[in-house]
Amino acid sequence: MQINDVELETLAKQVGEHLQAVGGVLATAESCTGGWVGEVLTSVPGSSQWYVGGFITYANAAKQGWLGVNADTLIRHGAVSEAVAAEMALGALARSDATLALSISGVAGPGGGTEAKPVGMVCLAWAERGGMVLTTTCRFDGDRRAIRARAVAAALRGVIEIVR
Repeated sequence: MQINDVELETLAKQVGEHLQAVGGVLATAESCTGGWVGEVLTSVPGSSQWYVGGFITYANAAKQGWLGVNADTLIRHGAVSEAVAAEMALGALARSDATLALSISGVAGPGGGTEAKPVGMVCLAWAERGGMVLTTTCRFDGDRRAIRARAVAAALRGVIEIVR
């Protein structure tokens, strides 16, 4: 299934509606999506009421320096892991006034995949102020754009489910 801009826009509006209903504010930490979640969210008029901003931490050094991801976690699990995604989300939460943070790290391709972490593997995390952290690993098919679009959609759907 191809994810299109209209679907992403619809999901972003739903995220905003859900966050506004509970007085929530979102922060993002993105790696393989390179700020696409933030772009989609800020395309919604009035998003400054419920989206504080995001971190684009493509390099491991940025994950460590900007979000506080532990070097040992990166060494033991690799950047594309639920453990790193969780630390990214917690780092975005700790470094913002948000009530909820999401993070994405994955292998969008076309290269960079391994047998253990193939192209299309994406790890996502959501962290709420107060301690709740959820993580998941998805495997998406398609080219680089399709994988990234599916990751953005999955991240937004996760927010909607959590905030319900």
